[in-house]
Amino acid sequence: MKRALIIGGSLGGLFAANWLRAIGWDVAVFERVEDDLASRGAGIGTHEELLAVLRRLGLPADESIGVKVQQRICLDRNGRVIRSIDLPQFMSAWARVYRVLKDAFPPSAYRFGTTLARIEQDLSGITAVFTDGSRERGDLLIGADGIRSTVREQLAPAVQPRYAGYVAWRGMADEWDVPPEVHAELFEKYTFCLPDGEMMLSYPVPGRDNDTRLGRRGYNFIWYRPTDARSQLPQLCTDATGRCHGTAIPPPLIRAEVVAQFHADARALLAPQIAGIVIRTAQPFFQAIFDLESPNLVYGRAVLLGDAAFVARPHVGMGVTKAALDAECLAQAIRAAGDDLDPALARYDRERRLFGARIVARAQRLGAYLEAHHKPASQRTGHERQPPPETIMREIGSMAVDIQALTT
Repeated sequence: MKRALIIGGSLGGLFAANWLRAIGWDVAVFERVEDDLASRGAGIGTHEELLAVLRRLGLPADESIGVKVQQRICLDRNGRVIRSIDLPQFMSAWARVYRVLKDAFPPSAYRFGTTLARIEQDLSGITAVFTDGSRERGDLLIGADGIRSTVREQLAPAVQPRYAGYVAWRGMADEWDVPPEVHAELFEKYTFCLPDGEMMLSYPVPGRDNDTRLGRRGYNFIWYRPTDARSQLPQLCTDATGRCHGTAIPPPLIRAEVVAQFHADARALLAPQIAGIVIRTAQPFFQAIFDLESPNLVYGRAVLLGDAAFVARPHVGMGVTKAALDAECLAQAIRAAGDDLDPALARYDRERRLFGARIVARAQRLGAYLEAHHKPASQRTGHERQPPPETIMREIGSMAVDIQALTT
């Protein structure tokens, strides 16, 4: 029986693990975090392609996967609806999909607290050497360890994420904490606020413990804000002791004055209904937005998958779906080749590199006006100017991403 070593036990790693088990492989997953990841992550949009991949794996993917919204609306600064479009979509949560995948995988084959030190390859296979001195041998190693991939760093150290010039502030309020009048107006809609050069999205998601029952759901927001790399981002990432954490800081270490300014900006720039929800969020946090493109996905018997291979800005809502499709493509290519890895990996590299590059390019286009906000208005090109609300509303995270067209 062929054996796969998967570095990274998040969604990409779990999709790969479940798919390879489905075609008869022995699989071991190694996750550097020491505890279960189900409490992590935030709200996500889903595509039918993601649900279809889950169903093809034999996993549950019915309406309990999230909360359905029928309509998208855009509010002006005074809280008035200025645009609306009908666009049904299920809004879910990272943890909800993680739980489905993790519960389907044997616990004994998933190892927490295991950090990769290096990879060794020879003609007969590949070995993962971990920081505790342990070694694992396999026929294939899959790097599914995210944007800061240790696997990619060893295989292609020159491939580094590129900061896009803005951050995404995130948070979630409990449904019961949303004022009744705001709940009635907005809760089951996908709502946009579009201050100049910025973008705020908010929508319902599963609540605590992935609960989708009425009254127990959550209300998620993502606020994209231009943030200069030289001064503003380091300031945001500096804690109360004066230590700068690079381009990311643990949420509890975000300084109180940073959160206070965030709340003040919400009051000044957003519709009052949305500002009220932002201010109620106990622990907002932010993530810097990056682009990442790998020129190759296959290095001998090591493969990159998901965010370790390509990172598209969240505007296309494709992070989880792309990882699921990557994993399925890899498994199907191996099965079609009768476990002959050379042609299988060549096919995977060819198909998923094309797909990943096109998704990254599309996400860059959708976020171009956010990135270009650092330029004087007179210097911005046509695609760097803020599109009309109806264009943003129709394209962000929607099925305007034509999966079939992207794979041809």
